[in-house]
Amino acid sequence: MSRLPVPNLEADAGPSGQVYAQIKKAIGSVPNTFAAIAAHGPAALKAVLAADTVLASGGLTKSDKEIIKLVISEAAGCDYCVAAHSHLAKLVGLAPEVLKQIRDGQPTGDAQRDALVAFVDKLARTSGTISHKDFVAIKAAGYSDAQLVDISLAFATTVFTNVFNRINDTEIDFPAVA
Repeated sequence: MSRLPVPNLEADAGPSGQVYAQIKKAIGSVPNTFAAIAAHGPAALKAVLAADTVLASGGLTKSDKEIIKLVISEAAGCDYCVAAHSHLAKLVGLAPEVLKQIRDGQPTGDAQRDALVAFVDKLARTSGTISHKDFVAIKAAGYSDAQLVDISLAFATTVFTNVFNRINDTEIDFPAVA
């Protein structure tokens, strides 16, 4: 059970309820992490959702964004986000065996994807400190300067949800990851 209480989503008419209604309209339900964030910091959730809107219009593919979020979540040990982003990655077309390879830090056989995984993993494990060699490798894999900005934004919002879910011990409402 999550540590922070969440009010009845249907009955909330305040700022949190407005955010819940927008999320429910967009994706059909309100994930537990969004419910808990909105219940105690609706402006924080609005900021995360605004960042996701920016990312949606950016230069990364949907699978790139889910890969980034999955790698960061795996490195952080956030079971909630690993489950969520594994599920969402499947929905955008990544095969379960590829997701397992990514979670396990194994090559997937796709050079560009593997370069992204290695780059993001390095960012996650070094607090964002990379070498010139790391920078050259991600650029050589075909990622533009604008995409590096998008990678940074996806990284930042994912770290926020990872930390929040670790504080809250958010109950996982996505399919479990073996």
